Amino acid sequence: MKKLEGYMHGVNLGGWLSQCDHTKERYDNFIKEEDIEVIKNWGLDHIRVPIDYDLVEDNEGNYKEDGFAYLDKVLDWAEKYGLNMILDLHKTFGFSFDDGEAETGFFENASYQERFYKLWEEFAKRYGKYSDRLCFEILNEVTEKEYCDIWNEISTKCIKRIRAIAPDIKILLGGYYNNSIEALKDLALPVDENIVYNFHCYEPLVFTHQGGYWVAGMDTNFRMPFDVTYGKYNEYTEQNLARYAADFSDFDPDKVMGVEYFENLVSEAVRVAEERNVALYCGEYGVINLATAEDTMKWYKMICSVFEKHGIGRAAWSYKEMDFGLVDDHMKSVIDELVKIL
Repeated sequence: MKKLEGYMHGVNLGGWLSQCDHTKERYDNFIKEEDIEVIKNWGLDHIRVPIDYDLVEDNEGNYKEDGFAYLDKVLDWAEKYGLNMILDLHKTFGFSFDDGEAETGFFENASYQERFYKLWEEFAKRYGKYSDRLCFEILNEVTEKEYCDIWNEISTKCIKRIRAIAPDIKILLGGYYNNSIEALKDLALPVDENIVYNFHCYEPLVFTHQGGYWVAGMDTNFRMPFDVTYGKYNEYTEQNLARYAADFSDFDPDKVMGVEYFENLVSEAVRVAEERNVALYCGEYGVINLATAEDTMKWYKMICSVFEKHGIGRAAWSYKEMDFGLVDDHMKSVIDELVKIL
């Protein structure tokens, strides 16, 4: 299977230019140059930088030079410290993976789609020349499966319009159910050799999101260790995830969670990637800070061993705060060991 060379071991800068209050104070202070130096010293090779359209567009779609200046700055920092970068459009006008953003209409509105294409053309004009150290991720986490066909049309058109300006930059493409592995087989066929299939992985969700206040059906007081049986995982999932149908039926209910779960999980992604000769990338994976640091470490060891085995590049969610922060106090006891395997 092809590898996304230079993007094998990374971390997300979530909450800086996306999923935030979009104030100058946030932009100036949440992530600084010294954070990029920390990431380099961890031994990682890239950063994934989520942004919302609000950073670079006003409500009418006019571009904001002060917003683009932050992208210029982080690209300069990345170059200084020898890191590659993924520019991820986390939210576009009319669409967000987060219901709380109240962004609607993108998949039904041609004018919103045109605005999306033009924004990516603008990114291509400004940043396409950095194809040796930058990738584009055109949209984060398409939600419903019903958007599959129209998303294939939109993504293909967007990629072709980028290609007219930036012919060789690598472009990451993910699908429905929030970049699920299941969606990979239904993605549009790669238009050229520089398309990368992208998925996110927070499985088993009942462990990685235990107690998460935003998870439908989740008891915010629920906590669980990593080392329990598949039967318990099934039981806890039924109790705490109202809209999630995890399948543990392939495993002995009396056996404790093991690496075979993650092997089984990525097998479909690997199959699709090999069949279509595309590199595979996991843009987000991580564990909520309500799990113990020791259990979090166990999860990372297992999933990363499988990523390594199959040559899957990845970026952990997330560097700081966002309920998953790696540099937060919660992770101090294991961070030195953890960064060696991310």
